[in-house]
Amino acid sequence: MPAWAGALRNSREEEDMTITVFWIGALAFLSAYSYFIYPLVLLVALRTSPAARRRRSSVRDGIGYEPRISLLITAHNEEDRIRAKIENSLAIDYDPDCLEIIICSDASTDGTEAIVSSYPGVRLVRVADRKGKEHAQKHGILGSSGEILVFSDVATLLDPDALRLLARNFRDPAVGALSSTDKIIGEDGNPSGEGLYVRYEMLLRRLESDVRGLVGLSGSFFAARRSVCMMWAEDLPSDFNTVLNCVRLGYRAVSDDKVIGYYRDIKSGQSEFHRKVRTLVRGITAFFANLELLNFRRFGFFSFQLLSHKLMRWLAPVFMILLVPVTLAGMADGSRAAYVAAVLQASFYGLALIGLAFSETQDNPLVKVPFFFAQVNTAILAAWFRYLRGERITMWAPSKR
Repeated sequence: MPAWAGALRNSREEEDMTITVFWIGALAFLSAYSYFIYPLVLLVALRTSPAARRRRSSVRDGIGYEPRISLLITAHNEEDRIRAKIENSLAIDYDPDCLEIIICSDASTDGTEAIVSSYPGVRLVRVADRKGKEHAQKHGILGSSGEILVFSDVATLLDPDALRLLARNFRDPAVGALSSTDKIIGEDGNPSGEGLYVRYEMLLRRLESDVRGLVGLSGSFFAARRSVCMMWAEDLPSDFNTVLNCVRLGYRAVSDDKVIGYYRDIKSGQSEFHRKVRTLVRGITAFFANLELLNFRRFGFFSFQLLSHKLMRWLAPVFMILLVPVTLAGMADGSRAAYVAAVLQASFYGLALIGLAFSETQDNPLVKVPFFFAQVNTAILAAWFRYLRGERITMWAPSKR
C-alpha cells in the first residue's frame, strides 16, 4: 500500500474516532444536563443577579401582611384521614375573619362528607360526579372568596404559622404563586431523614425561586393569587399549570423554606413508581399544551428553565439509551474513550440491578443513587409510552401513606 494511502486511511480512522468520541461526550452531557449542568447554570446566574437579595428584602417587608385566604382541601373517600386534616387546619394561627376552610369533595361515597359537615367552621363543596382533582378544585375556587387561594392535600399537615409565613410572600406584587417545602414525617409523626432526591429537588427549587421563578409547585401544598386561578384547567395538573399561568400573566412563582408541608412517604415502592408515572404523564401533557411558553423573546430566562428542568429531564432516558449503541460502535473502532464509557455505564446499570434484585442494598449510597436514577428514568420512559399512545390522566386516587 502506498504511503499516502496508508496515511489517508489512518486519517479517516482518526476522524471516525473523533466523531465517535464527540457523540459519546454529547450524549453523556445531554443525559446529565438537567440533573447536574442546569443547577450549575442557576448558581452562576444567581451570583450575577441581585434578584435574590431583592426577594429576601420583599419577604421581610411582608411580615404582618394578612390578606383574605381560602384554604381549599381536595378529598375523595378520605374518612380515615379527613378529621386529622380538619383539626390541623383549624389549629392554624391566622385571623379567623380572613380565613375560610373549604373541603372540595370529589364525589366521595364514604363518610368523608358527613365528617366535614360536623365541623361548623368548615365549608363543604361537593362535586356530584367524579371528574378528577382539578375539577373538584375548580368548584372550590368558584365557591371561595379569598384573595389568595391555598391548595392542600388531605395527607399533608401544616404548621400553625404556615399561612402567616405564606402570606408575607404575596406582599410582593411580582409574586403570583408560592410552593411549600416538602418534609417527610415518620411513623411517630416526627420529621424523618429526607431522601436524597427530595433534598436535591428542594435545593433546585430554591435556586429557581431566587433566579427567575419556579418551574413547578409542590402539588400537596401551594398557593396562588385569585387572578392566576381564574385560568384553571380541569384536564391539566394544577400545580404545574398554575406556574405556567402565573408566568403568562407576568408574575413569578417562588418557594419559601419556612412554609412547610409535612407528609408521610409512600411505603410501597410499586405504588410510588406508578404515582411517578401518572405524575409524569400529566406533566408532559401540560407541557405540550403550553408550548408558547418556550418563546424566549417573550418569556426570557423562564423559557430556558422550562426547557432545562422539564423537557431535558424527560429526554434524559432517550439520550441514555442512544449512548449505548454509540459506545459499542466506538469500542468496535478501538476508541479508548468508548471503553471507559462502557465501563462506567456497565458499573452504573450493574449497581442499579443489584438494588433491584436485593432491596436490602438500596440504603447503600453506592447502590442507592444509581438505583433511584434508573428507577426515575424508567418511569419517564413508561410515561412517554403512555402519553404517545394517547393516554391522558384526569382521574386521581389519593396515595396511601
